[in-house]
Amino acid sequence: MNSKIKLGILGGGGDSLIGVLHRIASSMFDQFELVGGVFNPELKESIAFAEGIGLSTNRIYEDLDSLIEKEKSLPENERMQVISVLTPNFLHFPMAKQLLENDFHVICEKPLTTTYEEAKTLENLRKKSQKVFAVTYTYTGYPMVRQMKEMIAAGEIGEIHKVDVQYYQGWINEIIHDKEKRSSVWRLDPEKAGISSCIGDIGTHAFNMIEYLTDMRVSEILSDLNYLYEDNKMDIDGTVLVRFSDYAKGIIRSSQVATGEENNLTVKIYGEKGGFKWEQENPNYLYFMKEGQPVELLKPGHPYNSKISLDGTKLPPGHPEGIFDSMGNIYKGVARAVRNENFHTGEYPDLREGVRGVNFIEKTIESHKNGNVWVKLDN
Repeated sequence: MNSKIKLGILGGGGDSLIGVLHRIASSMFDQFELVGGVFNPELKESIAFAEGIGLSTNRIYEDLDSLIEKEKSLPENERMQVISVLTPNFLHFPMAKQLLENDFHVICEKPLTTTYEEAKTLENLRKKSQKVFAVTYTYTGYPMVRQMKEMIAAGEIGEIHKVDVQYYQGWINEIIHDKEKRSSVWRLDPEKAGISSCIGDIGTHAFNMIEYLTDMRVSEILSDLNYLYEDNKMDIDGTVLVRFSDYAKGIIRSSQVATGEENNLTVKIYGEKGGFKWEQENPNYLYFMKEGQPVELLKPGHPYNSKISLDGTKLPPGHPEGIFDSMGNIYKGVARAVRNENFHTGEYPDLREGVRGVNFIEKTIESHKNGNVWVKLDN
């Protein structure tokens, strides 16, 4: 029987949504054991947080330097093997770089880094270290997203000619119209979030989703962004035209000021023989459409689903699974990779997908600032 993989976490303390998501996901398949980390910049708060979740405080560290020093002094079979980076965006690169340089496997929140050059540096470091590196594009873990990917690969909808992805939220709406509030939120601060808010936070999910599902690479984009106020330096809404080729095109629509919306990620992919529609807020329903035929509704857990879809389904049909389960499936894929077990390449988003995401963010900003022009992505 395999012993559990020892996990450390950077960030994610307090009432962090992403913190609880990762902690629950990592425990879901009994593959990981959370043993410590740095949950907060203040050691006292980190310790108090650890006590609050019932975690021993003997491996709660003041900072990343202390964590690395102390963990590397332990016998190899006792050390943290995987570290999850859940901090604000500007800390992703220096932390992930230091972890790779010290032989830790890494799970990192998106966006991978705040610049494309940083992302490429991490890519080179990972190649040298041969460590597992996952970027948590969480929605790729849903069973019916994985089912859609497999059906597209099997040619069920034929050659793809149109993709349409919408990711609408409304949470910044109550912040952006108040000058004091919009000046105090870290996601609207370029020093902490990078060059983009909306595209960097949720547009990158939409971009990753279309490349993950279609196994095609976007070659060019044209963007039109909205900043809403002159003093606001970060996009909070955007529309991006995407081009895979002369005959396969699409659109990404993302917004953080879509009033009343919660977390409305909707994916539509159309091919010569059929189409798919999937909505994150109703993740157990995959709609399969064919011209002149009734729409088929596919659901998780049934034997007609693919191996990777069924592998990511824990409960019998009719029992809803959600975002925790989706992230849990990514952690399960990472565990298999860390153990050198066989795994499907779609089980977790790797560092290459994170690099693509940062390239997309930078090119989206470039297209908008240059007058809404077509720009090429690196391929």
